[in-house]
Amino acid sequence: MELTARYGLEFNPFLKNSKEILFEGSEYKEAKFRLDYLARTKGFGLLTGAPGRGKTTLVRSWSTGLNPSLYKVIYTSLSTVTVNDFYRNLAASLGAQSSYRKTENFHIIQEEINKKKTPVIIIDEANYIKNAVLNDLKILFNFEMDSRDRAVILLVGLPQLNNTLQLSIHEPLRQRIIMNYNVDGYSKEEGRAYMEWKLKKAG
Repeated sequence: MELTARYGLEFNPFLKNSKEILFEGSEYKEAKFRLDYLARTKGFGLLTGAPGRGKTTLVRSWSTGLNPSLYKVIYTSLSTVTVNDFYRNLAASLGAQSSYRKTENFHIIQEEINKKKTPVIIIDEANYIKNAVLNDLKILFNFEMDSRDRAVILLVGLPQLNNTLQLSIHEPLRQRIIMNYNVDGYSKEEGRAYMEWKLKKAG
């Protein structure tokens, strides 16, 4: 409070839970370009970055720009739940009545995915996701009979998520990833522009 009062700021723009302020630097533009490609192509995407790199802000900004008549955005950070809890939450988020049985939720989700709008399923903090859930993701979104992906599944997390996906048990999922981007740090010049932009937006 003392710092904000001293410098006449409306809030501290550098705190994690403060008002989201989007800085459209080169990293944002490159990530958005790749996310747009993922939305058009459909399938699995991976967005990683160290803490504080603005991954969540970036993804929220990108997803709100998607055409709501074409895409249905589902955002979840339930990365530590069981497979069935994950299925139930996803079925409910898709607008369906979830079941208590995993197999029923599996079919419910696939039926919802086959509808007109393309689901964009964003799983934040995916570096905490359980191996059992990762194992089921490829099966759940497997539409290889007609060689078409019907949904966008974006895993967002810390860089160690790449290490997890390198495990042999996750090779089938890793082979399905069509977009993999790591949000790097700013250059000295962009770092200065980032701080000036944040301070300006905080008054």
